[in-house]
Amino acid sequence: MIPLSSAMSGGLSWTKLPRHQGYELNRNGEAVGSLLRTSFWSSKFLAETKSGRWMFRRGGCLGTGAQILDATSQQPIATFKSKWGDGGALTFADGQTFHLECKGWWRPVWSVIATTGETLLRLHIREKTVELPSASPVSEGRLALLILFTGYRVLQTEEDAASAATVAVIAAS
Repeated sequence: MIPLSSAMSGGLSWTKLPRHQGYELNRNGEAVGSLLRTSFWSSKFLAETKSGRWMFRRGGCLGTGAQILDATSQQPIATFKSKWGDGGALTFADGQTFHLECKGWWRPVWSVIATTGETLLRLHIREKTVELPSASPVSEGRLALLILFTGYRVLQTEEDAASAATVAVIAAS
């Protein structure tokens, strides 16, 4: 994997890996990070970049939140609390907080916003691209983790929507 800093000036894109293995974050065909489901039946994902390895898992009331754990020590690093209709807040153990929000229905864009109001990244779902608007005030490692976690939240949201649609179809039958 190449360092994320080499991707700052260029575009980042998501690629789905074959046979439902997960996703890879690329810059010009070179891997910058990966997001892999730990097993077919698990809702846990393993995220990896040059900066580290993390485990993402569901948490909170009805599984609408999430936790980020260090993949090796299994120690909690951050907690995500979902807000109805407003994305949610990701709070790290050191107190740093970021807000995730999704805007748009046909071409949704997920954004990560610092407490200062500065947009740190935008994940364009349909285009499968990540936009880094400016030099980031957060470390490269944290930015990489934010990108992968946002991708995880997109997957979590899509799975929840698919489950709700299935339940609606069954209930209507």
